[in-house]
Amino acid sequence: MKPPQRIAILGSTGSIGTSTLDVMARHAQRFEVLGLSANQRLDELLRQCRRWQPRLVALPDAERAREFRQMLAREGLRVEVLEGEAGLVGLAAHPEVDAVMAAIVGAAGLAPCIASARAGKRLLLANKEALVVGGALFMQAVHDGGATLLPIDSEHSAIFQCLPEDRSTWDARIDHIVLTASGGPFRTRDVATLAAVTPDEACAHPNWVMGRKISVDSATMMNKALEVIEARWLFDLPPQRLRVLLHPQSIVHSMVVCRDASVLAQMGTPDMRVPIAYGLAYPERIVSGAPALDFATCAALTFEALDEERFPGLRLAYDALRAPEGTTAVLNAANEVAVDAFLQRRIAFTDIHAVNCRTLESVVVPSSTPGGIADLLELDRRAREVAAGHVQELA
Repeated sequence: MKPPQRIAILGSTGSIGTSTLDVMARHAQRFEVLGLSANQRLDELLRQCRRWQPRLVALPDAERAREFRQMLAREGLRVEVLEGEAGLVGLAAHPEVDAVMAAIVGAAGLAPCIASARAGKRLLLANKEALVVGGALFMQAVHDGGATLLPIDSEHSAIFQCLPEDRSTWDARIDHIVLTASGGPFRTRDVATLAAVTPDEACAHPNWVMGRKISVDSATMMNKALEVIEARWLFDLPPQRLRVLLHPQSIVHSMVVCRDASVLAQMGTPDMRVPIAYGLAYPERIVSGAPALDFATCAALTFEALDEERFPGLRLAYDALRAPEGTTAVLNAANEVAVDAFLQRRIAFTDIHAVNCRTLESVVVPSSTPGGIADLLELDRRAREVAAGHVQELA
């Protein structure tokens, strides 16, 4: 029997992290938790430490690290606590880690993702911002480190599953890719009422169980904008070969349209444990815990064109990809600031798009390629500062 695969989960208390642990629990002899990281949910992290006995835990700052060490001491648990970005990077690139589930939300996941790639890990990428912000820099790190990059977003995992292992054949085979989108909770709502949407309404996704930030992105369709950018780098395709189609049932997760006009689609129940299990066991298939798709109960599979009046944010992805490299980092930062302000009820739902547009117009991105993480993070910092100013104007 092979030794267990040693896993580090970055963002273990979020929806992707907990789903990953659920899949791993079904294959206890196959996987071992070497390290976990979390942001704020320390009680949940402590529960995970009791269950999984990791050797390492990483926390974002010294204060929370100190608090968690005290929690561990009261429980009699021996876990080494790392802190700050250096701690996250150290966990992601730890020499004894075989695979990293990168599930930290936002640009905070960029540095550990790049560190993991450079260390040649099997990298299960659920942090789309690593590609949205990092782009070419991140893909170069994957290449230089010899990492195995496995997308975990349901759409990108679906596309990956429809393609052959030999990447050199992809361009010749693919005409274009279709990313499907459920349309979120407001697909049929009167556009004139969207300004009155509350955070709770925006987070009530009809098909998927997700964190609040991602749920809001789904409601605005900014998640699909970020996924278009992610797909551009994952599959090395220009924006004009990346398309989006509404599919309210969330059964067809994405499609590859081939040069000969045949269409390859990956289907399944809307449960993130499916792409997670695929990534953990690749190239094998293991039980995920998700219910099997019952075609007898699928009344219909429908597809719709996107209404740009209802979902204006998607167009920003294509605009940003045609602009100087680094513009996508500005878009991502602006959106994070705007969504946070909306969740705090400081701005209206429709103001999220306004903040994103104003920030893209306000931040000048150099025409030269970003030289490294520091350049990207400086763009991120500037964009957040500008976006915060626009939030203040709208509040």
